[in-house]
Amino acid sequence: MRVIIADDHSVVRLGLRMLIDSSKTCVIVGEAEGPDSLMRLLANTPCDLLVSDFSMPGDQQADGLNMLGTLRRHYPAMPVILVTMFANIATLRAALAQGVMAIIAKSDSATQLPLAIKTVGAGRRFISESLHTALAGAGAGDQSHQPSLSAKEQEVVRMLASGMTVSEIASHFKRSVSTISKQKNMAMIRLGISTDVDLFSYARDSGMVH
Repeated sequence: MRVIIADDHSVVRLGLRMLIDSSKTCVIVGEAEGPDSLMRLLANTPCDLLVSDFSMPGDQQADGLNMLGTLRRHYPAMPVILVTMFANIATLRAALAQGVMAIIAKSDSATQLPLAIKTVGAGRRFISESLHTALAGAGAGDQSHQPSLSAKEQEVVRMLASGMTVSEIASHFKRSVSTISKQKNMAMIRLGISTDVDLFSYARDSGMVH
């Protein structure tokens, strides 16, 4: 399989390359350090599998779910394996809903990526042990007392926490500034948060950004 690696940390890319090479079934045809360079690379490089981080700095696709949506539109047949630090349950489920075939936590053991590649190569979905446990626990737990943000509110909170302004987010989504402001304010009300600092802390603690 021809594989492209995407991560904004060169040390992580080196580690991924070593793990993928050890599987003996793949050849790495390119590396990208962010969503923008990834899209350029995919446009010019035939690829059978993408192994990518979820949250990487970039102009067009700085938000992970947006990047996955773009990949799904342009390369619907290409399987994606996410190797990520985030463990937010809602974001995990949203990534799976975007068609991601495998998700591995960066804290997982080195055996998980070759196993994911083998499973995805056979056409099956793979979720690493630690994330599978987190998802199962969330499914079994009582969610009624946990604040629930809409998908759009989650997008806005995550992008604010990643350093974008309300105006930049409005421009990105082609929505009005007032719409984005309302979504931000509604998210803060739902979460019982009154300051931007607390909102950013929530996003960090929830694994939306790292």
